[in-house]
Amino acid sequence: MRVTFYTLGCKVNQNETGALAQLFEENGYTVVSNEEGADVYIVNSCTVTNFGDQKSRKWLRRAKRENPGAVTVLTGCYPQAFPDEAAEIAEADVVTGSGNRHAILTDVQKVLNGEEERVVDIRPHEKGERFEELPMDKFAEHTRAFVKVEDGCNRRCAYCVIPRARGPVRSRDEASVLEELRRLADAGYKEVVLTAISLPSYGTDSGTSLVELIEKAAEVPGIERIRLGSLDPDMLHDDDIRRMAAVKKLCPQFHLSLQSGCDKTLRAMRRPYTTAQYADIAAKLRAAFGADNVSFTTDVIVGFPGETEDDFEASMAFVTGMRFLKVHVFPYSRRSCGGGTRCRSSRYAGPQSQRAAGNATVRHNVHRLHEAVPACAGQRTRAQDRRRCGGHAGGLGRETVQGRDRLICIDCCNAVIHARCRGNACIEPRADACIRSCRPGMPRHRKRYCIHSAGKSLDFTEIFLFFVACPLAKSMDFW
Repeated sequence: MRVTFYTLGCKVNQNETGALAQLFEENGYTVVSNEEGADVYIVNSCTVTNFGDQKSRKWLRRAKRENPGAVTVLTGCYPQAFPDEAAEIAEADVVTGSGNRHAILTDVQKVLNGEEERVVDIRPHEKGERFEELPMDKFAEHTRAFVKVEDGCNRRCAYCVIPRARGPVRSRDEASVLEELRRLADAGYKEVVLTAISLPSYGTDSGTSLVELIEKAAEVPGIERIRLGSLDPDMLHDDDIRRMAAVKKLCPQFHLSLQSGCDKTLRAMRRPYTTAQYADIAAKLRAAFGADNVSFTTDVIVGFPGETEDDFEASMAFVTGMRFLKVHVFPYSRRSCGGGTRCRSSRYAGPQSQRAAGNATVRHNVHRLHEAVPACAGQRTRAQDRRRCGGHAGGLGRETVQGRDRLICIDCCNAVIHARCRGNACIEPRADACIRSCRPGMPRHRKRYCIHSAGKSLDFTEIFLFFVACPLAKSMDFW
C-alpha cells in the first residue's frame, strides 16, 4: 500500500508528519510523493489562518477527484479547532484531530478493509492530558533533525485559535527527549531543532525548564548544534539568557514572536509585553551572545482589527529599527464568524466596497514592510560578516547525514556560521576555500546556488539568465 502526505503550517506539523510517515512505514506502507499515485492521501492541516483551511479543502478535493478509489484523510489543527465544519467535508474519508495521532493508522485500516465507510474520530483536548509520544529516527528531506518537546498553549491571544486546536501545555518527558537525541546522533545528525507549540512553556507543568533541557541536550555526544523554535520574549528571564549564552552548542539565532510593533495593537491582541520590553530582551540577548553573533527573526501581523495607518507606521518603524534578519509578514486573517464562534476578536464591519479598500491597504502595507526589512537587514558590512566567522579561513565543508552529503558554507549566514562563531572547529574545510560572505540581502534561493572558492564566484542564476537572454547559446553550433 502507498501513502502520501501534504503538510501545512509550522515545524511541529512537519515533525508530526514525519512521525506519521514512519508509523505507516513500520506497518508495511510505502511513502511516496504527491505526484505519484497512492492508496492513502493524508493532509496534516494548519488553521492559523483561513487560507490554511482553504488549502486543506482544495487539496482533499483534488486528491479525491483524481483518485476516487483512494482513502483521503484530514487531520491536524483544522478539524480539532472546528470539528463540525471539518466533519462536513465529504471528500475526507477519515477526519481526526491533533490528538491521538496513533489512531489514524487504525482508522485508515477500517476504511480500507470495508469495516467503516467513513470515520470521524476527533477527540477533544482535556485538562491534565499527557504529551503524546511520536518519536522519529530519520528525516527524509532534511539534514537537521526536528525534535518536538512540548504541545499546547495556555495563553489566550485575541487573534489566535491555537489553544483551541492544541489544548493545554503538555511537556514531553525529559528522559524521552534525551533518548531521541542520542538515537539521532547515532544516525549521524549533528544539528537538532527543538520545536514546540509554546517552547518557553516547556517544563512549566513538570517542574523543569527549557534552559535545563538545552543544557542537558548539549551534553549528548554527537550533537554539535542546537537550535530553538519560536520564543515568547516575556518568558525569557535574565538567568535564562545567562545560562543559554554559556551553552556553546546553542546557535544564537532566535525567533522572537512580536506580532506588532505598536503598543496599542499589542494590547488589543492581548500580548503580555510592550515594545520597550521586547527591545530590552533583544538587547540582553545581543549583550550575552555578542552583537555580531546573534540574529533575530519574527512574525508581524498587518491589518489587525482597529489598526490605523498611524499604528502601522509605528509598527513598521519599530520593526525596521530592530534589525531583524528576516520578518514573516502576513495580513490578519478575517474568518467568516458564525455568531462569534469562529473568531475571538472583532471583525471589520462595513460595506463591501470599504472592506475591499481596507484589504487593498493591508496588502500594500504588507508589501511595504516586506520591502523595508531586507533593506535594513542588508546594511551589515563585509567586515562584520568576517568577525562573525571568527576571521578563520576554510569557508566550505561537508556533512554526511544518513548517506546524504551536503555542502556547507561556513562563512555564510546559515546553519554552520553560528557554530563557527561560537568557537567550534571547521568541518572538513576545502583547501581552496576562502572567507567570502554571501552578499548582504542576497535572496535565499540565490545563496543556495552560490559557490565560494578562492578567486572566483559562480552563480547558477546568472548562467540561467545568460541562456534566456542569448537564444544563440541554445544552439549546438554556437558551442
